[in-house]
Amino acid sequence: MPTKTVVVGSAVGLHARPAAIISEAAGELDAEVTLATPGGDPVDASSALMIMTLGAGKGDSIEVTSDDQAAVDKIADLVEQDLDA
Repeated sequence: MPTKTVVVGSAVGLHARPAAIISEAAGELDAEVTLATPGGDPVDASSALMIMTLGAGKGDSIEVTSDDQAAVDKIADLVEQDLDA
């Protein structure tokens, strides 16, 4: 299963606004995408609330996983961006 590890780019981490943007994008995909901290349990990337439970801050590593490489790349790109700007 394709997985990509990226670093959180948003200044406030994966909190309300970034989580909402990521979950909306994940919900529009035809593939299930999960996010996890290294060694942590994966959460559904289409749920802003579940993303926020990761407690990921700026600079933390996040593993993005899906059966679809394009979905992994799309969500990984969003995680790396500063979505608070």
